[in-house]
Amino acid sequence: MAAYAICVRDGQILLARSPAEDGTPEWVVPGGGMEHGEDPYDTVRREVEEETGYRIEVTGLLGVDSSHRVFRDGFGRSVDHHAVRFVYEGRVTGGELRNEVNGSTDLAAWQDLDAVPGLVRISMVDIALRMWRERPVTGRLARAPE
Repeated sequence: MAAYAICVRDGQILLARSPAEDGTPEWVVPGGGMEHGEDPYDTVRREVEEETGYRIEVTGLLGVDSSHRVFRDGFGRSVDHHAVRFVYEGRVTGGELRNEVNGSTDLAAWQDLDAVPGLVRISMVDIALRMWRERPVTGRLARAPE
């Protein structure tokens, strides 16, 4: 379970950069895993502040994304992974932009919305932006036919 925030202002989106498993930096939506007993609303506020230095006001729940996949870990064992991700809209209310220290990200920055398609990014960036743009009434994005 995780919670993420889309913060957009003046045609820019707040993103954080995280090294991928192979070391290649990828842009991510600020947010992350819930701690045991933590509410997703509190998770997203905590994670955005940890990764970017900003305090945010949650202005809405855009939706919930669920992902299920089975893969092999580094020891060849099968891992059945199910992720449930809450996507919120947020507005910066305080703090100062800074990079996370000793965390999962190494850089926080505002990126032009038009530049996002050219960034090396994880798929959650596109999912969250699509929720922000489409604002699905059900809180769930329509999936492409298989």
